Amino acid sequence: MEEMVEQIELLLEHSDQEALREYLNNLNISDVEVLIGEFPEHGPLFIDLLIINRAVNVFRILDFPTQERILKKVSAAKVRELIYELPPDDRTALFSEMHGDTVKVLIQQLPADDRKEALRLLGYNEDSVGRLMTPDYITVKKTWNMERVFAHIRKYGKDSETIDVVYVIDSNGVLIDDIRIREILLADPDTKVSELMDSRLIALNVNDPQEEAINVFRMNNRTALPVTDDADILLGIVTVDDILWIANEEYTEDIQKIGGTEALDEPYLDINLFRLVKKRIGWLIILFLSEMLTTTAMQSYGGELEAVTMLAFFIPLIISSGGNSGSQASTLIIQAMALGEVKLADWWRVMRREILSGLMLGVILGIIGFLRVSAWTTFSNVYGTHWLLMAFTVCFALIGVVLWGSLAGSMLPLLLKKLGFDPATSSAPFVATLVDVTGLMIYFNIAMLIFGSLMHTK
Repeated sequence: MEEMVEQIELLLEHSDQEALREYLNNLNISDVEVLIGEFPEHGPLFIDLLIINRAVNVFRILDFPTQERILKKVSAAKVRELIYELPPDDRTALFSEMHGDTVKVLIQQLPADDRKEALRLLGYNEDSVGRLMTPDYITVKKTWNMERVFAHIRKYGKDSETIDVVYVIDSNGVLIDDIRIREILLADPDTKVSELMDSRLIALNVNDPQEEAINVFRMNNRTALPVTDDADILLGIVTVDDILWIANEEYTEDIQKIGGTEALDEPYLDINLFRLVKKRIGWLIILFLSEMLTTTAMQSYGGELEAVTMLAFFIPLIISSGGNSGSQASTLIIQAMALGEVKLADWWRVMRREILSGLMLGVILGIIGFLRVSAWTTFSNVYGTHWLLMAFTVCFALIGVVLWGSLAGSMLPLLLKKLGFDPATSSAPFVATLVDVTGLMIYFNIAMLIFGSLMHTK
């Protein structure tokens, strides 16, 4: 890597564009992407010097901010070439990120058929499978023999996104089956397509959410899946490279939301500082206002704190334990939902498991808390003559708060999903704040029960 960077620096220093052109065109596509990241100001030059098919393959794996920066600085002729040569799904992904006026200008530079195709793909919902599909694929009829199939693949295969799978359709374009190329290669020339069909078809609907497509790919060993409409007409295919890209974006967005911030739509180091603050301040204000309820809760129990001042010593311990257990449960459930392991219908199973696990975790922490107070009493009189009551208060409060935290953290993502919101917005800070307020109430009410008459006499 260092040697490659040094070589590029040397060629740039000497302004030797011909040598730079030759060097770049002999590198791996991924290496050129790395170099554009290392020398962002020279990214447009690198794309301009690459032959068009290599330029397209590099351009399509760049993130959108880099793509946008390059399109603004490369020659108009190169922009036309890039847009024309981009696969339809990558072109749609690019257009969907760009400003409407810019898209109109770029679409006008496409040939008529490609223009119609781009507009059709852009017509699907932003997060639907339709935005990911490409219309470049191979279809055959079930009455064809292998000899005719091979002739068809040789003629049209070069324009296909992938020839790992061919798709069997009827005369109306309805998808009947898909056949892997391996089976075709191993079959006799006279074998009919119908003889290779097994009717074990897996297809995506054009209006399916992209997140659902990620799960289908995860559960099936496929490099591509067909996309159909409600009448089972084959419209296009989605390939695994597009799904991996979307899965990475979904994962990044969920992690940011779980951390208590809006999803960033560009790399962290590239985003404007004021936009970064804007993305973060909303959640911080919500969490700050929510935490004010903690102060309100403490004020409402001011009399109890006055009567038994040692209760204040354990407030941070109690509320942090509840917040931690809630954050753990929330993160686990959000991840399980993203992987398709947990669905809304599983809410009771999740609740039952969290009641048991929350109770066990609470008992373990409660025993540790009890021992902590007991051990401290042997060499300190900080808890006075009522140390045993304090030990039991801490023990039972931890059991209650940890149990409640586990329940709240596990149920909140499912509730949000039921209401049509993104479960990832039940972020760890949000759950922790919720449990902080309710945890205090649990703690002081248990203290009132245990200390009882002592509080009333004071």
